Amino acid sequence: MGRHQEGRLRARLRRSIAVAATIAGVALGITAFAAPAAAAAPTVSSVAAGYAHTCTIRTDATLWCWGSNWSGELGDGTNDTRTTPTRIGTATTWAGIDAGSSQTCGVRTDHTLWCWGRNNRGQLGDGTTTNRNAPVQVGTATTWASVSTGDAHSCGVRTDGSLWCWGFNRLGQLGTGTADYYLTSPVRIGTASTWASVTAGYAHTCGTRTDGTLWCWGDSSSGQIGTGTLAYSTTPAQVGTATTWNGVTAGYAHSCGTRTDGTLWCWGNNGYGQLGAAGPLQSAPVQVGTATTWNKANAGDNTTCGSRTDGSFWCWGNNMAGGLGDGTTTNRSTPTQVGTATTWTPGFVVNYHTCGIRADGSLWCWGNNGNSQLGDGTTTQRNTPGQVTIPTI
Repeated sequence: MGRHQEGRLRARLRRSIAVAATIAGVALGITAFAAPAAAAAPTVSSVAAGYAHTCTIRTDATLWCWGSNWSGELGDGTNDTRTTPTRIGTATTWAGIDAGSSQTCGVRTDHTLWCWGRNNRGQLGDGTTTNRNAPVQVGTATTWASVSTGDAHSCGVRTDGSLWCWGFNRLGQLGTGTADYYLTSPVRIGTASTWASVTAGYAHTCGTRTDGTLWCWGDSSSGQIGTGTLAYSTTPAQVGTATTWNGVTAGYAHSCGTRTDGTLWCWGNNGYGQLGAAGPLQSAPVQVGTATTWNKANAGDNTTCGSRTDGSFWCWGNNMAGGLGDGTTTNRSTPTQVGTATTWTPGFVVNYHTCGIRADGSLWCWGNNGNSQLGDGTTTQRNTPGQVTIPTI
């Protein structure tokens, strides 16, 4: 071997050793630069569950929906089912959201009200009975504080404390005291300007006032308005005499409410144990257990869930689709804890499926998934919580 050949061979050897060292360094993680950090997952601030669809507002005030879209209830301008979260429009001003059977309504930060989806009974409040597959503004008012939508009617509270309802009224669920079969635009209910909240069930409605009183109206064939009668009421009727109510929720044929002392009370149909106690229907509120740490309840079709101040989450009632989240499909007549996590917030909803927000802003859903309402890209139901991945923008 000549001197020049030997020199070239040694140079190639030195280069080979350098390359090998570089590769070894990468494998050992001793490179001179740091890998980019993974982007934080988007977080959510509120969630709504319809019969077979779900919507959520991210903390950046964007709106995302998924699941069934037969009537345009997702609001994406189509009638296509979405198996994962899909952004709705480009607005970054969504403040609150609620979903009915096949329709959705939301309030924006400028206090305007928007609805979309099924409208056969005027439940969108836009003056028509035409279905909408994209959000349409309800009137021109800029004083809406909150909205709740049931099976085919909706109600909202304005910033002046007045209450307004629209949609189906066959059983007096609008509270107008009239015989109108349905109304296609919001109508003010009474003259009170002290309404604090409203909740629309299947065919009944309840609300709390700033003085801590509770009022319900509409269908009471199962005692769901809580006034001790099985006859419907076409105007708001006070439930008992207590002045300590701070929250209420209306389901299919039952209702539940929380009081300022942390107790939870339910009434109405109890065919699946959704009142949290054994026995037949109750036409007046009955306390659920003895706990005094309840901070919110939400009633779905025949299921109820509640959160406690320690961050635990509990469900009971109909569990045929796994909506109680306890790993079974067994109905429960008493509150059953969902897993062992103590990071649940009062931001949760119940229908045929259940969704809840944890303290870190992550969203979890479980239960019926026949129309991909769990947002996991499948139609497989879950009987335990599964995290929903919200896309980044």
